[in-house]
Amino acid sequence: MEQPDLQKRLLLALVLSFIVFIGYSYLFPPQAPVKTEQTQTLQSSPKTPADQKNSAESASSEISNEAAKYAPQNSSTVIATIKSDDFIITVDELGRLAQMELLKAKYRTEDGENLKILGSNQVKPLELRFSDTKINEEAFATPYVNEGAAEIDVTEAAQTLTLVQRLSTVTVTKKITFKPSGEYKVDISTSAATPYFITPGYRPVADQTIYMLVRGALIKGADDIITTIEDGDAEGHETFKNAKIASAFDRYYASFFYDFEKGLNVSVLQVAKGDPLIFIKGEGDTSFRGYIGAKEYKVLDAIHPELTDAIEFGWFTFLATPFFKVLLWINDYVGNWGWAIIIFTILIKFILFPLSYKGMMSMQKLKDLAPKMKELKEKYGKDPAKMNAQMMELYKKHGANPMGGCLPLLLQIPVFFALYRVLLNADELQGAEWIFWINDLAVMDPYFILPILMGVSMWYQQKITPANFTDPMQEKIFKWFPVIMTVFFVYFPSGLVLYWLVNNIFTIGQQYYINHAYAKQKEMAKEAHNKK
Repeated sequence: MEQPDLQKRLLLALVLSFIVFIGYSYLFPPQAPVKTEQTQTLQSSPKTPADQKNSAESASSEISNEAAKYAPQNSSTVIATIKSDDFIITVDELGRLAQMELLKAKYRTEDGENLKILGSNQVKPLELRFSDTKINEEAFATPYVNEGAAEIDVTEAAQTLTLVQRLSTVTVTKKITFKPSGEYKVDISTSAATPYFITPGYRPVADQTIYMLVRGALIKGADDIITTIEDGDAEGHETFKNAKIASAFDRYYASFFYDFEKGLNVSVLQVAKGDPLIFIKGEGDTSFRGYIGAKEYKVLDAIHPELTDAIEFGWFTFLATPFFKVLLWINDYVGNWGWAIIIFTILIKFILFPLSYKGMMSMQKLKDLAPKMKELKEKYGKDPAKMNAQMMELYKKHGANPMGGCLPLLLQIPVFFALYRVLLNADELQGAEWIFWINDLAVMDPYFILPILMGVSMWYQQKITPANFTDPMQEKIFKWFPVIMTVFFVYFPSGLVLYWLVNNIFTIGQQYYINHAYAKQKEMAKEAHNKK
């Protein structure tokens, strides 16, 4: 195969994969949780051994089938309310966190109401299930008693809520110490040794956007390996011994348990259409810590640095995480996320410039060699092996790299995908203003100004970039690429569009510089040749 064709086909493949990646979320939007008045019925995996159906004493800490399938009715009776400057948490008569409202202005809904992050018909945080079916049924029919105040203010300091449930064979005591940050400590004791399981609940459902996002469960194991089980991918028999973190999360919010000393024995159930539901095993006295709320980096870092691992950026977490930390650092100095994104983009362009320079110069050389390449193709077209040999000799003689033109795009693809995840998932961008009409970098540009400018910049960038297409179809696809990208970017968060616009502007500047440098280089080479 002819090397220039290989180059163009690779470029074409990258462009098409790029379109598929960013367009997938529009073609196949995630399904919103089904709203029904009936409580969701849990189903355990059929792979669970039969001898575990009525016992949770398995070494694997798996919740029994009977307890897993039990579907309690939702309770509307609130027995305690926890308030702070940033949130309101209600606790129902089943000893669960019934709802959490976020009070900061940036979390308000379009109707101006406080955002409620938990689904009304989903399994709630701190729901406790017994392995014994009879005790389990009794527990869901017996309310907890609040032995303290019905309203607790944690604005200034932590406060403890004590809940007691008296069953026929066992008494359960839950002590929950809430802190102003959204962190809490749970101490559970039972009057008799009875195996039970407790859950951080079904993941928050506050975000209903159609972007391709990661939602589900995240577990950080004792070996520091992070496992993410996305919605639809749970098998129902996953277990983790002595895990550090067990998180149920969506785009911006999470409910999770953690224990960095003793660890948590975690079981993951399959619910709905393969969505994960986390439970941890307890027996007798059990203590652990939890958090519910937005995945704000600084809040989690202040509680414990390892909790920042609960911020999930998907496939490109390994690259997205350092990008996010750099953006945070820049934002701390400039005090504006829009300018932080611009500065970060410029920084990336400077770092990649040496490689981009080589790639752009190679494209200039290939453009000049196009007539000679065409001659070789016509001359040796019936002998591919000889034609390729002659082509390689031509490249070597003129110092051209047939794959060099792919380099700038190859470098941009992983950077863009990682930033795509950061700017799409970072809670910090919610409500972040930039200038004039951009009041929230986490949502689309209301006037489509940034996407249009981005499309124009892509078109102009193509216009001044050397091209040597011989396939009309490939050329048409590349010509329409700016239009396709503009259509996709219209609905993207303005922070992401801002990055791509600034990237294009500086790429145009680089291209002008390369064009001038190459023209000067050719002129000098011509003068040197004439002197000879």
